Amino acid sequence: MAVAQIEFSKELQSFVEEWKDKPGNLIMILHRVQQEFSYIPREAAERLSRDLSMPLAKIYGVITFYHYFKTTKPGKYRMSVCLGTACYLKGGQGLIDEAESILGIKGHEVTDDGLFSIDAVRCVGCCGLAPVLMVGDEVYGKLTKDQVPEIIAKYKSLG
Repeated sequence: MAVAQIEFSKELQSFVEEWKDKPGNLIMILHRVQQEFSYIPREAAERLSRDLSMPLAKIYGVITFYHYFKTTKPGKYRMSVCLGTACYLKGGQGLIDEAESILGIKGHEVTDDGLFSIDAVRCVGCCGLAPVLMVGDEVYGKLTKDQVPEIIAKYKSLG
């Protein structure tokens, strides 16, 4: 059975080579892989297993332990809704429920057009703006669920 191949950029290849023998290398390398692909494709994990001489099970053990790492490709516009204490108490779950209702997706699903995915995250460090929703690096704070349709419409119009 042929092993699926995946292309790593020269920068990612250099990063893997640089970190290959350092303590704590796996988490740093996985962060860099996710930065490149927006998630960690199985083929990338398999390649790391070969390149680092590390069992695939160990790599997946780390990927699945940390909620930050994703094994499925997110939408073009990844919506992150904070469910840290302040955001949760001020309506964070309502923001998720509203976005899921509008987009017709649940959990880690992606809209059929590939534009949106929704992630519940723990504390984004903007507690004074609770509840917070982020789309990419853009922060929307002190939201009500009535504002969610307008935010989604903005990104839908960008395509």
